[in-house]
Amino acid sequence: MSSKDRVQVSGEDLKIEIDASTDQQYVNVCGLNIRLAKPYNLDFEWVGNRKVLHQLQAAWHCTTNRDKPMNPRLVGKPGVGKTALAYAAGQFQNNPVYFFQGTADTQPNDLLINPLVVETSGDNSHVEYIASTVISAMIVGGVCILDEGNRMQEKAWASLAPLLDSRRYIESISVGLMLKAHPGFRFVATMNDDASCFELPEYIKSRLHPHINLDFPDRSEERKILEVNLPFTNPTVLDYVADFLSVARREGEDYTPRDGIHIANYAGKLVDYENHCGRDLDPGEAVIQSVEQILGIRQSRFVKQILWKEKVA
Repeated sequence: MSSKDRVQVSGEDLKIEIDASTDQQYVNVCGLNIRLAKPYNLDFEWVGNRKVLHQLQAAWHCTTNRDKPMNPRLVGKPGVGKTALAYAAGQFQNNPVYFFQGTADTQPNDLLINPLVVETSGDNSHVEYIASTVISAMIVGGVCILDEGNRMQEKAWASLAPLLDSRRYIESISVGLMLKAHPGFRFVATMNDDASCFELPEYIKSRLHPHINLDFPDRSEERKILEVNLPFTNPTVLDYVADFLSVARREGEDYTPRDGIHIANYAGKLVDYENHCGRDLDPGEAVIQSVEQILGIRQSRFVKQILWKEKVA
């Protein structure tokens, strides 16, 4: 089928219908009923670097109807909060947010529209067309977060090339559809800064701008991150963990906020459990045990340094 033979539609022109029994959204394109993915809803308070948040929002900002949003990539170590930042930016825009998880096994069709045979009753069945989260965001004018995009191989990225430049469309050959993105559609790719990822092809790199780097938070910011994620955890535990991360990074250890959340969560549970059993466990000792069991025995030296200085003072 040539490009001329494909149905050409824009996301903003499609009427979204909702199945009342399943709360599922559909659009109908020339007789094809296409089921949309559901947006991701997460009730959380984002805490982080406002500067990078504003950089991401600026990349998406359009001054006129003819202006086009950019397609930024968020780059940083695993666990520094790239996905949370992207989600928060989408929420601040009051747009539905969709996730697509990139993997080495991602195929081009995984990003598009796929037919699925659905059995209804007995020998009866019908074909239902399932839109990916990318396509769904294009239709409703939502935000698409392509998470860990540099874990995808080139063949998967190739299908997104026309979406990520001024054309802003995708071709789905399996259903004979050329879909132009809704004007409200926004895209961001998160990328891990580690050696286990693929190198992006140059024609994709040239489309993913700006490059926004997300670094480790400072101590006060990290303390807030821990408190927001673990509101019921002993505050002294959170203090020690924030100090631990700060000291460890000064010594060249790249422990992330995600590591800190795991450490504080387990240490807090140790304290609470011992209290529940009628015993006492010092928060500092709980953090030492948590670090040893999560990162390793050697890494607990940083907590011991903090406790020793506190005792001497």
